[in-house]
Amino acid sequence: MKFALNYSPQAAALLAAGRFDIDLYKCADWDDMIATARGQRPVYVHFPLMTGCGHDYDLERVAHLRADTGTPFVNVHLTACATPHDIPLESTDAAHSAQMFALMLEDVCRVTARFGGQNVILENVPWDPEYDIPRLALYPEFVTGLIESSGGGLLLDLAHAAIAAQHLGMDVRAYIEKLPLYRLRELHVTGTFNDNGYWRDHFPMRDEDWALYEWALANIRAGRWAEPQIVACEYGGIGPLFEWRSKSEVLETDIPRMIAALRTPVLNR
Repeated sequence: MKFALNYSPQAAALLAAGRFDIDLYKCADWDDMIATARGQRPVYVHFPLMTGCGHDYDLERVAHLRADTGTPFVNVHLTACATPHDIPLESTDAAHSAQMFALMLEDVCRVTARFGGQNVILENVPWDPEYDIPRLALYPEFVTGLIESSGGGLLLDLAHAAIAAQHLGMDVRAYIEKLPLYRLRELHVTGTFNDNGYWRDHFPMRDEDWALYEWALANIRAGRWAEPQIVACEYGGIGPLFEWRSKSEVLETDIPRMIAALRTPVLNR
């Protein structure tokens, strides 16, 4: 398993100073970021593709960036936009679920038709009303159905799973175990934060986040889950969305511990 980290100036400085080492930088599909990051380490691209929202993506550009960087998979976020389809955010209606499933599967199949299901990974998403994601898209059975119907693989985001499970009133480990872990291809890890009752990710790791990460690694080592090609930490970055969550002291504390946990067997919690 290769360890990747979101590219950020802070990460680059710490890497240059020998504070830790990584296999890859995880980059947005931004030419400038890719050019800068690959001057220090190999890179792979995390694409902004989403489903169910009516976006039209340039798949030829995706193909070009994938080939240029050696990115192993084309990722798709299993988001869903409720409002354009007149679906209430908290709906659990079977008709709404079937409607959204069909819309999302159609979008995913456009990507798998271009790249092949074996080269596409689908990422579970958190509860996030700011992104207009309906409750029904969070259920692990819904996510599993999309992955199995499309022939894609699983990109398991642990923080997203924790936030989704909390909103659904489920135990996060029970939630994750309902996903198609035999198709696991990539694992994302980052800390979570309760922002006045609204859970967010891309923060420093808390004790609960560490326990979930170590539990996931134990399951991978025991052969209960497939082994992902990449384990990526999503803390840090550039631009308004990430630069205020890109502190050197957090990276210097969390990244060596993440790498050590990945390289050294841990107890199954």
